[in-house]
Amino acid sequence: MFTATAEGGDAQRTMARVWHVTLDRLADTPVAGRVLRQLAWYAPDGIPRALSAGVVGEPDLSEALGRLAAYNMITLTSDSVTVHRLVQAVTRTPDPTDPHRRPEDITTARDTATNTLTTALAERDPLNPGDWPAYRTVVPHARTLLDHTTPDTDTTATCLLLTELGRYLEGQGDLATAIAYHARAAAGTERLNGPDHRDTLTSRNNLAAAYHAVGDLGRAIPLHEATLTDRERVLGPDHPHTLISRNNLAYAYHAAGDLGRAIPLYEATLADCERVLGIDHPDTLGSRNNLAGAYDSAGDLRRAIPLLEVTLADYERVLGLDHPNTLNARNNLAGAYRAVGDLGRAIPLLEAAVADRERVLGLDHPDTLGSRNNLAATYESAGDPGRAIPLFEAVLADCERVLGRDHPRTRVIRSNLDNTKKR
Repeated sequence: MFTATAEGGDAQRTMARVWHVTLDRLADTPVAGRVLRQLAWYAPDGIPRALSAGVVGEPDLSEALGRLAAYNMITLTSDSVTVHRLVQAVTRTPDPTDPHRRPEDITTARDTATNTLTTALAERDPLNPGDWPAYRTVVPHARTLLDHTTPDTDTTATCLLLTELGRYLEGQGDLATAIAYHARAAAGTERLNGPDHRDTLTSRNNLAAAYHAVGDLGRAIPLHEATLTDRERVLGPDHPHTLISRNNLAYAYHAAGDLGRAIPLYEATLADCERVLGIDHPDTLGSRNNLAGAYDSAGDLRRAIPLLEVTLADYERVLGLDHPNTLNARNNLAGAYRAVGDLGRAIPLLEAAVADRERVLGLDHPDTLGSRNNLAATYESAGDPGRAIPLFEAVLADCERVLGRDHPRTRVIRSNLDNTKKR
């Protein structure tokens, strides 16, 4: 059993000698070194066999894994691989004097690991709960790879992986990591492709959205405005990505309380989405939902509620009952019912929204916390402080733990609790 030691220490030097001798003995299985170099970039535990493959197919992969296990370089189970951290540290450290650790071979292994992780998420949707198991499988290994690489080595595949992970982690409530990944992707795509490339513009849009999600509108709005201007110039006013930028900018104006700019931009964007994408496209539904939310914020509930009702029905039909966008629409409709004083419909719908978000998104997800806050506020509106105050207190504690004491949502909930106690 090896003991943990800082990279470059005596244990690592001893391991390097053992490692070298072992791979010399495995010279008759040349793919063993390639497989081990790829495994070195992943998290040490629970590496799915599928992530071990890379460019090595069967039966060579099984032979290589079997021989590495026989020499105690890895541990095999029926469906996963474990590699000791010290073995990984030696394996991914270049040494021009060691034929098993040539810098170019280690670079190839790093790029192969990146491509394998990116391929595992191909055709996956980070907002679709059905695809979340694939993301959960990839995330620990991608985090490890990214922790052991530097931005100047990022490839197109690395930037794509950063984007996918950023979108997934943002949806899961890990906003700090999402911002870091989106920022790294934006810098990487601009370095690789230039400032006007579609991927660069997409990365900038995603970074602006992540800033918005964390409540940093001071950085979100200018970045959205610049990205929209560039997309209109490069892609044209009717390109789907341009429409996304317009919707996102309107959403940021809305969050900043600037309904005078948000509502006209929402209305124009919705009309263009319906014309260009069709009435059932998810982006069209998103624009319609956001416009309804802006009407609600403006106190125009006569337009907000019917639009929210039809949007929720369309989300349930197009995306399914448990899609995060459907859950968001359900929460928004309940809030509109509360605003108009229809607590008989608001409370059951909010209770269902909380239960669904807890089940689908988890107890600590920011959207779940938002629904719990809304339910507490609705209990308060119904004259039931006995249920409102304990729920406010619980969600405030969770927001402070998950989002921080100074997050905008935390401050709103704290204010709601204080106001309820004063009444």
